[in-house]
Amino acid sequence: MQHSQTHLRSRPVGAGYLRAFEAVARHLNFRAAAEEMALTQSAVSRQIQSLEDEVGVPLFLRHTRAVELTTAGAQLLLAVQQSLPRIDGTVRQIRQSAGRRSVSLTTFASFASMWLIPRLEAFQREHPDIDIRIDATDTAVDLDITDIDLALRYGPPENMPQGAFRLFGESLTPVASPWLIKSSPPIREPKDVVGFTLIEAGDAHRSHLQWLTWRRWFDAHGLPKAQPRRWLYFNYAYQMAQAALTGQGVVLARSTLVSESLANGDLVEVLPQHRLDSPMTYWLIVAPRSAQRPEIRAFCDWLHAQAQATRVAIGDVPDPDTVDNID
Repeated sequence: MQHSQTHLRSRPVGAGYLRAFEAVARHLNFRAAAEEMALTQSAVSRQIQSLEDEVGVPLFLRHTRAVELTTAGAQLLLAVQQSLPRIDGTVRQIRQSAGRRSVSLTTFASFASMWLIPRLEAFQREHPDIDIRIDATDTAVDLDITDIDLALRYGPPENMPQGAFRLFGESLTPVASPWLIKSSPPIREPKDVVGFTLIEAGDAHRSHLQWLTWRRWFDAHGLPKAQPRRWLYFNYAYQMAQAALTGQGVVLARSTLVSESLANGDLVEVLPQHRLDSPMTYWLIVAPRSAQRPEIRAFCDWLHAQAQATRVAIGDVPDPDTVDNID
């Protein structure tokens, strides 16, 4: 089969061709692929031939008893294996939610685990006819090019888009399990925490999250050379909080994320008078196309009420010049 640049086409490739290609590439066998797809072997062969004509290069090397992927075939397979499952999953969600009201939102994993999900049952109880889909990822999702309705984000005001709504700020405060505190020497001032294992994010010193570090807290309290008995590092805030809950050390926690654990006594502030302000804030962003749907308005109203309760719980008093919506 000869291919040249003159034969290359720009129109989209048919999805049926890609499914046949994925099956053959997975089995490396036309017969097995044909059986899986309930087609004849010649039909699958014709689809692969058509796909190769569309792409403009061979995708398989055909041997007497076997086939193997070419470099171009391997490259296409990687893209197809990533894309087809996502398409199938989205179609399943659409079929399942047809005729139902739903809210889809994106936020980072720790916030979903530690703040949103523990409160979500209350919304579901009030609105049993609204489905919720949460995309927990630490990668910011572009609301303009996805089907996500809402984003709950974390960052300074200058990084937020127009129309972002301020939910609450945060402070950093040392917290620990109450039984760890009861079984250990008392903590009366900042230097006393060095007698404990200190828990923090493993990548905080190498990233934009340096305000979350114990080093910043020690510097703010005049202890630039302080070193604890040992360090315990984790990737995520919920992992750090879990380690503190099980008595493994003291964590410099984000007040917002541990407010429930503090309220129910699972964690305690060991030096409440030595909180440290954070430059970061939590925000709600609504996709413009979704803003007028009744279920979105209901969920946003519920979020605002939850945010107000959190502001009271953590003592968050915004600067008088700060407005809730970024203009």
